[in-house]
Amino acid sequence: MSARKSVPASVPEGVRRIWSIGLYAGSSPLRLSPAPGVRNPILTRDDITDRRAGFVADPFLVRDAENWLLFFEVKNDECGKGEIGLAAGCGPDQWHYQGIVLSEPFHLSYPYVFEAGGAWYMIPETLDAGYVRIYRASQFPWRWVHVADAVEGRHADPSVLWWNERWWLFTCDAPDDHDSLRLFHSGALEGTWTEHVRSPLVTRDPRSARPAGRFVTLGQRAIRYAQDCFPDYGMAVRAFEIACLSPDGYSEQAWPHSPLDPAAGPGWNSHGMHHVSPVFCEPGRWIAAVDGAELKPA
Repeated sequence: MSARKSVPASVPEGVRRIWSIGLYAGSSPLRLSPAPGVRNPILTRDDITDRRAGFVADPFLVRDAENWLLFFEVKNDECGKGEIGLAAGCGPDQWHYQGIVLSEPFHLSYPYVFEAGGAWYMIPETLDAGYVRIYRASQFPWRWVHVADAVEGRHADPSVLWWNERWWLFTCDAPDDHDSLRLFHSGALEGTWTEHVRSPLVTRDPRSARPAGRFVTLGQRAIRYAQDCFPDYGMAVRAFEIACLSPDGYSEQAWPHSPLDPAAGPGWNSHGMHHVSPVFCEPGRWIAAVDGAELKPA
């Protein structure tokens, strides 16, 4: 989450949106609702023991050989920047904060963690570094090394997809307005990236531009999640099915409903949901880490 636009103008004076992390589930990554038997949120700023945290957000859920792992942004109120935290899960309602696994002199958020070629990688948001930076785990999940710079510039929420034997990188290059989506591609993750001939894919549309979490592939289908930032930042998540993705072509179709069903009534996600990280468990069963916001005194 970019630090600069986390508070919408519609929030009353004296309060602010506080982001926390929850767990959703469903039969499809396009229809997710609060996980049965789970008391959301599963992780809040109060669980952070080694920092004075303002919020936790942008969760990416992965599963290694033994554990469920959750990487997420911790807003460090002591220095005013985001850092990347880790939690481990022993069960749907048993998550334990492990500590900060990546900190830089600049703000970090949106820790897109994935496995490729037998290694674990992370592509977080690194706006003030001037590049989209690629990290590789030297000791997963604790230690991360900067190994490459993908593209130059200030890009929010970079999201990577392996599709048709190429890497594709979607970014929002308008981190204050959330209304532009750019696309880059490369034959090698740590290689040279080229901007797509159709990029920017989206312009002047805050309802569909900014990435909102992990890509999902369903056979020959790829699903892109986007933040709905109208009328304010991070209000909801939308889904788009990619119909064509090639070095010289791109098209997508909007899904008719949001993939996330907010809990009924006021609560931890009643004032925004802008992120989803689905994981396939077995046929007919998906779980997803999500974030949500509620209003609390500033």
